[in-house]
Amino acid sequence: MINVAVVGFGNLGKSVVNSVNANEDLNLFGVFSRRKIENENVKHFLLDEINNFKDDIDVLILCGSSDKDIEVQGPELIKNFNTVDCFDTHSHVPEYYKNMDDLAKENNKTAIISTGWDPGFFSVMRTLNQAFLPDSNTYTIWGKGISQGHGAAVRSVEGVLDAVQYTIPKEEFLEKVRNGENPEYSPEIAHDREVFAVLKEGANKEEVEKNIINMPAYFKGYNTTVHFITLEELNKNHKGMPHGGKVITTGITAGNSNAKIEFSLDLDSNPDFTAQIATAYARACFRLNKEKNFGAKTVLDIAPKYLSKLNNEELLHHNI
Repeated sequence: MINVAVVGFGNLGKSVVNSVNANEDLNLFGVFSRRKIENENVKHFLLDEINNFKDDIDVLILCGSSDKDIEVQGPELIKNFNTVDCFDTHSHVPEYYKNMDDLAKENNKTAIISTGWDPGFFSVMRTLNQAFLPDSNTYTIWGKGISQGHGAAVRSVEGVLDAVQYTIPKEEFLEKVRNGENPEYSPEIAHDREVFAVLKEGANKEEVEKNIINMPAYFKGYNTTVHFITLEELNKNHKGMPHGGKVITTGITAGNSNAKIEFSLDLDSNPDFTAQIATAYARACFRLNKEKNFGAKTVLDIAPKYLSKLNNEELLHHNI
């Protein structure tokens, strides 16, 4: 039995709790949070107490926001724990990886970073597609759906009470990709962003909108529309968590024939599916650490069999 603890109890943390409890080879040690959790069904502790349990926990799953929590918590917690996270600020991944790799190796720990679906699952698909079709173009299209990381970034803006953010693919761009036209790509070219935000009392609407639109790594450079609505409207119309996306690779084989690979993901609940991925990588993290495979890993470093509950013989029989 693998003892897993969860750090953070927002949308992702709650989904991870459910996912861990659904796996018979995992045991939920408890949830650690900066604030007391009012939930009698979950064993909870204050985050300040976490080092008292370093000998009792096999893997921590970090469920805080990338922009405020994980970059700080990851390097601190890896000193005493194996960790899995869903760090999703693409542009910061190399620096974060290096920091976690150095600390994990110093402390004989294993860290698996960026295990969500993008970065994460889609990272694997991009790499496989490009390996199988080296003379190709690969496009990642997100949405339409609610991005948890971008929503958290908006909620961190001074003057915002609550908010959600939709990532919306540009249909004309998607059509060009599917037609093999190989258009110039950047996330900004391929997507629009739409924000629905609730202002705190007394907040300056123009200032808040300006700070959202110009936020580096999240909104700057995108066509971003900000709508200010009431809390009642937000709770009524925007509290679902759908998301998804596509990885499309078009290219030419060595035999000069056309080929297209299209992988699609359609989710009713972004946090529920992200939690499933993080939970599987918690299993892999435990196994790698037992093999003394220390340091930071990404999803590209880990063989799929480390994620599965099935043993090698079962995988050979059912999946090959």
